[in-house]
Amino acid sequence: QVQLVESGGGSVQAGGSLRLSCVASVYVNSMAWFRQAPGKEREGIAGVGPTVYADSMEGRFTISRDVAKKAVYLDIHSLKPEDTAVYYCAAGVSISLGGHLNPSAYRYWGQGTQVTVSS
Repeated sequence: QVQLVESGGGSVQAGGSLRLSCVASVYVNSMAWFRQAPGKEREGIAGVGPTVYADSMEGRFTISRDVAKKAVYLDIHSLKPEDTAVYYCAAGVSISLGGHLNPSAYRYWGQGTQVTVSS
């Protein structure tokens, strides 16, 4: 069983930046960040192991990891009101090629951290 704990969410004004953190209880090679806005489906942002980005997310989002700390980070710049969502960290194993931004590929999920961007 893998436990994931996210932190770093909050309320920010448009144009600001945030760093989200996710710490795993054990090392898992494939981890990713997703987000879900009210009334919308959960969407992939970026993953590591391998490093991938959703086409629409590349540029303002940067994913990184600290293997020693079993942590994955998501830096978000130039925040927009439409970035308002609950952001989730996920971990998985044996993910097929091309599936690293598919929520159904991940078995383990964090509790989510709320990001609210005001205009």
